Amino acid sequence: MTLNTDIKLGVSALLLYIVGGFGTFSGIALVTLWKNQIVMGWGSGHSLGMLFICVGVCLSILGVILMRIFRNRGLI
Repeated sequence: MTLNTDIKLGVSALLLYIVGGFGTFSGIALVTLWKNQIVMGWGSGHSLGMLFICVGVCLSILGVILMRIFRNRGLI
């Protein structure tokens, strides 16, 4: 891989990690603050919060795994 490709892949892995963390903490906020309320017609705050927590944790784990792979396989 070239240097530009390594940097792009590293930045994409870091963005996945950040988006996952944001999703996790917004899910926690939905669960605690919007428990029995309907959120924009999508469903209750509790169920959407649990969905955001699960997807956020999965994205964070994927971002960490990709960062580890790109660090160990990179040219630098």
